Amino acid sequence: MLLKRANNRMGKSDRHWLQSTYHFSFADYYNPENTNFGLLRVLNDDTIQPRSGFPPHPHRDMEIITYIVSGELTHQDSMGNEEKLLEGEVQYMSAGTGITHSEYNHHPDKKLRLLQIWILPPEKNLEPLYGSHRFEKKDTHNRLLNIVSSKQGSAQIKIYQDVKLFVSRLDKDRILEFTIDRERQIYFVSIEGSVEVNGMRLDEKDALEITEEQQLIIRALSNAHFLFVEMPSSHDL
Repeated sequence: MLLKRANNRMGKSDRHWLQSTYHFSFADYYNPENTNFGLLRVLNDDTIQPRSGFPPHPHRDMEIITYIVSGELTHQDSMGNEEKLLEGEVQYMSAGTGITHSEYNHHPDKKLRLLQIWILPPEKNLEPLYGSHRFEKKDTHNRLLNIVSSKQGSAQIKIYQDVKLFVSRLDKDRILEFTIDRERQIYFVSIEGSVEVNGMRLDEKDALEITEEQQLIIRALSNAHFLFVEMPSSHDL
C-alpha cells in the first residue's frame, strides 16, 4: 500500500531565520491524525539562515539523526562534543537520560538545509550516545547506502532502535530495486529532484508511506536525491 504525502499539504513554519516543513505534528503544527509513522516520530526539513540557529535546548528519550543536505552545521552539547558538519555528513544522538545541545549556521551568507529525524527508542533512560560520519557523494551515487542501523546492523552509524536509513543520489532514468522484508514498512522522502516509486511520482520534498509491499522499484525522473527509513510494521509495535 502506498500513501503519498505531498509537500504542499505538510505543516509549514517560517520564523524568518528558520523555514521548516513538518512531516508529522511538531511545534505549532498539530494534526491528531498525523503524529508519527511507526517508530518515526519527527521528520523536519529545515532551512536555517546564515548566522542563526537553535540555542542550547534539552532532549531525552529520543534517537535523533541529522542529515546535512547543504551548508554547514555547528554542533555543541553537554557531553563535551563540538564540531562542524558539512554536506553529506550525518550526526546521530541517542538522548536517553538527557542531553543539552545547540545547533547553528555560523556561515556569513550560505543557508543550511538539513533533515531532522527523530526515532522512538526501544526503552527509556538509555545511556546517551553521540557521533557523526561523513559519507562521500560517490558512496551514494547510483546505489543505496545504508547510513544508519541498529547495533545489530552493519551501517557506519548504529543506534539502539531497530531501524535502517538508506540514502541515494540517482542519475536521471536510473533504476534501483529494494526488497522489503516481511513485517517491515518504509517512509520515503524525496529530498531533491523527482522519482517514481512503484509507479507513483514524488517531487522534491514529497514523501510516501509504504506498507504491505514486498519490493520497491525506484526510477529517477531527474537527477534525484532521496532517503528512506525502514522499520517494523506498525502493527508489530
